[in-house]
Amino acid sequence: MKPDRPLIGAVVFLATGVALILRYCQGTTAFNVAYPFSGSTLHIDLTTIGPAVMGGLFLIAIGLLFLLWSLLAAIVHQIGLLAGHHDRFETIINRRREPAFEADAYPGTITMAERKNEG
Repeated sequence: MKPDRPLIGAVVFLATGVALILRYCQGTTAFNVAYPFSGSTLHIDLTTIGPAVMGGLFLIAIGLLFLLWSLLAAIVHQIGLLAGHHDRFETIINRRREPAFEADAYPGTITMAERKNEG
């Protein structure tokens, strides 16, 4: 199992949830810089109202579950690579190379083929 699809889903759900919460928030932000950097402050006050609260938290929860699933899939995939189990696409679909020209099928012969475009 590869972790790419659950990771993409996690990013989409987390970004949508945070955007939904921030879109409907009413708040203030304050940033003060002082010379002794220990006196610098950042104050963020977010208040979200309406259905965006439950929807945003629900989407963030689903995103966190997808992120956990992606982490577990990445661990399992890495263990599989260490054990030597490779998920090869060629084993699922049997592929073989067809000769592009007739001369590839019969080495040592010279052939000429002409195809005319119809239309």
